[in-house]
Amino acid sequence: MKEQNLSEERIEGEVLFEGRIIRVERDTVRLPNGLKTSREVVRHPGAVAIIALQDEHVLMVRQYRYAIAQETLEIPAGKLDPHEAPLACAQRELREETGYKGTLEKVGTFYSTPGFSDEVMHLFLARDLVWDPLSLDDDEFIALERVPWDEAVQRAHQNEFNDAKTILGILLVQARI
Repeated sequence: MKEQNLSEERIEGEVLFEGRIIRVERDTVRLPNGLKTSREVVRHPGAVAIIALQDEHVLMVRQYRYAIAQETLEIPAGKLDPHEAPLACAQRELREETGYKGTLEKVGTFYSTPGFSDEVMHLFLARDLVWDPLSLDDDEFIALERVPWDEAVQRAHQNEFNDAKTILGILLVQARI
């Protein structure tokens, strides 16, 4: 089978919106067949997500997500600050959102929605948790919940979480432990 070039070449672009967290760009690209089209891309600084295990439970956060107008139960997560290493961000977010610090192990890296965003997520497993809280951000309102690990795995398999990073994180860690 002949290898096919599937890449697209950026010809020009413009910034449509620049916000506190994201930037939206529209680029004109040349397709592999030579035709031109446009691509809209959400630029994001990247994020971390953490599976925090304690006494056969996973620490999760319940919060209201404005974009979908509902509460979600998720694993702790947060965006990278400028020039921040993923491990340092994971340590900070774990302490802010759960009140614990722990031993962190990198599980993997993935793109959340590569069809329109460059957001990359770095997934960590946290163990050996010790109480060492940091204050939440002023715009964060979350409730910490401890979910038995086996129940979290079952709920992920049954699609009972509506957050992709939570489902993927639980399933990836399940395969490791």
